[in-house]
Amino acid sequence: MKKALLVIIGLLVASSALATTIYRTVDSQGNVIFTDSPGGGGEPVELAPLTVVPSRELPGSAEPPRVEGVAPRASASPGQPFMPYDVFRIASPANGAELAASHAGNVQVELTIEPELRPDHQARLLVNGRVSQTAMHTAVFMLTDLDRGQYVIQAELLDGSGEIRHRTQPVTLHVRRSPAG
Repeated sequence: MKKALLVIIGLLVASSALATTIYRTVDSQGNVIFTDSPGGGGEPVELAPLTVVPSRELPGSAEPPRVEGVAPRASASPGQPFMPYDVFRIASPANGAELAASHAGNVQVELTIEPELRPDHQARLLVNGRVSQTAMHTAVFMLTDLDRGQYVIQAELLDGSGEIRHRTQPVTLHVRRSPAG
């Protein structure tokens, strides 16, 4: 009986050690800082418990919904064929950008992918809705020799089996080139 009581007391002490107290301090410039370190004269902050509402699965929905630009969070349990990204968007060029004649129709397209692209995932570039380049394990693409006009650029994220999992918001690019001749 005493052993059981000691084990229970030990578990209670261990579980209370896992609880973290958050402290609030204000620095000399008036910035509020939250920390788990009691040093520095911080005052403890009472946090309300988190409300957790489990999601419900929609009937007939086998894959997560595609979200333009920002990917949904899903479980990262082992064996899952796909791990979503927090950010998947075209960082450069900016929407509505104009490419001057001096660029000769060449533009570098840079993607922001967070977290970093998994080794088994690839991205590919679409120009005016058509695949411009094959899927590659990269976040930078080069478009060359674009004629004068307007182009709509998007990127697609492909998982390890080649399935499209996300598509960025479209970015419109205007190319101003001097006519050849």
